[in-house]
Amino acid sequence: MSNATQLIHSIPVDPQTGSIAVPIYQTSTFVQDAPGVNKGYDYARSNNPTRATLEQIVAQLEQGHTGVAFGSGLAAIDAVIKLLKAGDEILAVDDIYGGAFRLFTHIYEKFGISVRYVDTTKAENVFDAITPQTKLIWLETPTNPTLKISDIAAIAAIAKASGCILCVDNTFASPALQLPLTLGADIVVHSATKYLGGHSDLIAGLVVTREKELGDKIKFIQNASGAILAPFDSWLVIRGIETLHLRVRQHSANALEIARYLEQHPQVDKVFYPGLASHPNHDIAKKQSKAFGGVISFTLKNNTEEAAIAFVTHTKFFKLAESLGGVKSLLCHPANMTHKSIPADKRRAAGVADSLIRLSVGLEETDDLINDLDQAFTSITQKLAVKEYADS
Repeated sequence: MSNATQLIHSIPVDPQTGSIAVPIYQTSTFVQDAPGVNKGYDYARSNNPTRATLEQIVAQLEQGHTGVAFGSGLAAIDAVIKLLKAGDEILAVDDIYGGAFRLFTHIYEKFGISVRYVDTTKAENVFDAITPQTKLIWLETPTNPTLKISDIAAIAAIAKASGCILCVDNTFASPALQLPLTLGADIVVHSATKYLGGHSDLIAGLVVTREKELGDKIKFIQNASGAILAPFDSWLVIRGIETLHLRVRQHSANALEIARYLEQHPQVDKVFYPGLASHPNHDIAKKQSKAFGGVISFTLKNNTEEAAIAFVTHTKFFKLAESLGGVKSLLCHPANMTHKSIPADKRRAAGVADSLIRLSVGLEETDDLINDLDQAFTSITQKLAVKEYADS
């Protein structure tokens, strides 16, 4: 049985009514037969049937033991960091999501949890950087926004030998393409806002653990901290997951064609997409992923912030917005949007240039998207030429 078929039929039919869709249990509390005697639910912060169904589906989808749903992707990340204590160290990928950087640096460092950033595309860098204080290795693969790829299995072996937890942010690939837990990771996190939800209409986060022990700890943190996902949003994620494989297949096909177009464009300097043979981590991506996803980044030969801003404000189908993974195509300028919280020197050192543009390729016809990019390139050429003339 294929993964897509298994996924669709892992979403249960309601045993009470036969409803083909999972019911939304929009309730704050549950009646008990006697104090402490209930039907498995007592208070909706601790558990809710709709949320519990989502958590079970995602655990199965990631081939893990325990799934835990949160009110946002950052709340999910926050729960993982709460596994640590003062004096512990996180070893994190250098090209990291700006929100994770902000959480690690501005929230948890003041509580005595230190963070060091390394280029994880070479597993030996991780091995060399581990210290006795390192308790958590944090990967994004592909990374946001330069699409670096790390060898999950190799780093998992290093983590296990060093007694570290390995957590992989699987948001960009999604379980339709990549299964980090089967490669040895201990924890997977998702911004379910992105591909799992898939329609740009919710905010949600998910944690999946490979083993019960870690899952129990994350579940305790969820209940104790209270950053739960609401029933309606849980239902929206379930609905999105039903079409995950179909959507991601088309996102990936569209993105590969657009990446090839960008690679040949005279105004483009570099294209970052693991599906291209020119990508330095292409072979690792092929080894651990079924396809290459719907996110592309590129830099302009006119390597200026001004040129990038001109480009992102002249597209028609690619809408200028943060986030990704939805049906409609989006684009953003990371230096001024998603990664603005990272100091400029650190951002540039990780490869996030001032002219870097990130595309979230949607489900429109590929020719329409390429034509949109074409007219944006033409627009910025004209705009910059007029400015140069005015300045002369």
